[in-house]
Amino acid sequence: MSGHDDFAFDPLPGLPERPPEGELILWQGRPDTWALARDAFRFRWLAVYFALIVLWRAGTGLADGGLALGLAMGLPYLGLGLLGLGVVWLLAFAQARATTYTLTTARAVLRIGAALPVTFNLPFAQIGSADLDLRRDGTGTIAFDTLGETRIAALVAWPHVRPGFWAKTQPALRSIPDAARVARMFADAAEARLTQPKISRAGTDMGNGTGLAPVAAE
Repeated sequence: MSGHDDFAFDPLPGLPERPPEGELILWQGRPDTWALARDAFRFRWLAVYFALIVLWRAGTGLADGGLALGLAMGLPYLGLGLLGLGVVWLLAFAQARATTYTLTTARAVLRIGAALPVTFNLPFAQIGSADLDLRRDGTGTIAFDTLGETRIAALVAWPHVRPGFWAKTQPALRSIPDAARVARMFADAAEARLTQPKISRAGTDMGNGTGLAPVAAE
């Protein structure tokens, strides 16, 4: 697993370099803006919070001075609430547009960062398991539990991480459309990759493989 902090243009969209011979790109995508705003930026909760404030201020004004005072006290908070929600939506849109997720026959690649692009390469051999959080609308998050001692800083990778797992950051394909199909694709590709026989040079021990079988949660 590696992070690549780069300013140069990518030879291929979402990849810091061209894949080696024999490695094929199976899928590329990015977060759905609405799903990312809902899941990572808590858009619905913020909308409810602002609505309660508007109702409280408008209700106080209505009780003290009638409809005119109620509108006078409620409308400024309504405007502030809409402005705040607009900012959150723009942040989610910028994150989604700046992200490219790539699944190949050998790895998952996360190209993220609206301000400073960063690339995380996750070879299948360094992924212990994958979990799918599927939503009713078909969007979902595929989180990877990585092996080894390498750690990813949550603040660097956010929001492309599994929420609630702060002890060990799990990089994730966050809020992607058609998540169930992508999860199946990952499981099939990882199984095929890790069950390939390993060929050693003459005079060396034959590799026995890792015994690792990443799976996508149902």
